Amino acid sequence: MDERNTGPGPRPKVARLLEKYELDGVGDELEAQWTHPENRKSLRTLAESFNERLVRTALEDAGVDTITEDVGYLYDLLRTETGSRGEQLQARRRLERAGVDVETLTDEFVSYGAIRSYLTGYRNASLPETTDDEVRMTERRAIEGLRQRTVAVTESKLARLRETDRLELGSHHVLTSVQVVCEECQTQYDVVKLLEAGGCECDTTEGTLEG
Repeated sequence: MDERNTGPGPRPKVARLLEKYELDGVGDELEAQWTHPENRKSLRTLAESFNERLVRTALEDAGVDTITEDVGYLYDLLRTETGSRGEQLQARRRLERAGVDVETLTDEFVSYGAIRSYLTGYRNASLPETTDDEVRMTERRAIEGLRQRTVAVTESKLARLRETDRLELGSHHVLTSVQVVCEECQTQYDVVKLLEAGGCECDTTEGTLEG
């Protein structure tokens, strides 16, 4: 295993789960992704990918074919972040029939704080110094990941409706756009453009007024 801190006291939750599910090398992977100088992943993103890995491993252990399963969507159903209550209950019952202990699995989901405690306190990892541009780029990637997730969930729901003859829809594309409106300078930006620019027009406007 990839243990680092072997001092007294209980091991953090993430370390225990890595051992329980025999996820060799995943600790190294988490640290590398969090400390990468150019393509660093946020703690929240790492927590979500770790929890999805737990779901995938639990399915594999129960003999469920993960190739045909949308593990990300199933994870969102289990944590009640998407779908109706009926869909969430149906997903839980289907997993239980397959032999998955759903209550234990969902209790094992970790927060971004647990990932941080594991990386900083257990593996003694730390972030490299970053510039403002690098921080904005990291957040841009996180937002883009959420946007892609929204597209994937939307596409999945549309496909289910079409397959059950509840929706008539031809060939299509799902598009998402996140817009930010500054109420001070009355400018509107696509969030990616705003992050690339480093700010809205407030500074320009203030400079003009002062002149």
